Amino acid sequence: PDLDRHCQRLGRSAEAMDLRPTLSAPEIEALCREGVRRLPRDSDLYIRPAFFAEDGFVNPDPDSTAFVLAVYEDSMPTFKGFRACRSTLRRPARDMATTDAKTSGLYPNSARALREAAERGYDNAILDDANGNVAEFATANLWIVKDGVAQTPVENGTFLAGITRARVLRLLAYAGTPVQERVMVFADVMEADEIFSTGNYTKVSPVLRIEDRNLQPGPVARRAYDLYMDWAKGFSAF
Repeated sequence: PDLDRHCQRLGRSAEAMDLRPTLSAPEIEALCREGVRRLPRDSDLYIRPAFFAEDGFVNPDPDSTAFVLAVYEDSMPTFKGFRACRSTLRRPARDMATTDAKTSGLYPNSARALREAAERGYDNAILDDANGNVAEFATANLWIVKDGVAQTPVENGTFLAGITRARVLRLLAYAGTPVQERVMVFADVMEADEIFSTGNYTKVSPVLRIEDRNLQPGPVARRAYDLYMDWAKGFSAF
């Protein structure tokens, strides 16, 4: 879903990392579709295109930019939910890292947050931004629901506001669910009626436990999941 937007973001991310993309977004999309056609029709597939530099010490040589594409079987996650806690780590500010790019350089911080969460018995972690406001989960964008309003942290340049996040925001609004992008603190998360995540890998997934508080998958999260999956499968024209 939204393959064209993912391919466009790949080019922007490469440029943000001072690489020189060797393929255009439409060319990357065509290669992705060709890769999908070569695998069994009913397979659950994950598509992972990437640009990287083959030369350069610390500072990459833009002229050495190369492209790789992996298309492989990976079962679609279900709407089963996960447990999350607050991380002691934070997302970097825009002047600290390439937060405007989908880059492997940001993943080590997420990995540290996930290890910290796992050591405490949780599946994922919520990270604040550099100013102490909630940014996102270690591996996905964060949503809460309060009094029927679906809310997600406003894009502020410290985290990647994902393509799936944008799609879910539009789908919920189109279906009549009030949606709000706002600055939020961790107390807002703890007081929420529902908490869920959006991301390209897990799509929409509810939080079943936040710190010491148990939750149930809520109606807005379920609606977001159903709306997204119907759209992704072509059952919805929106």
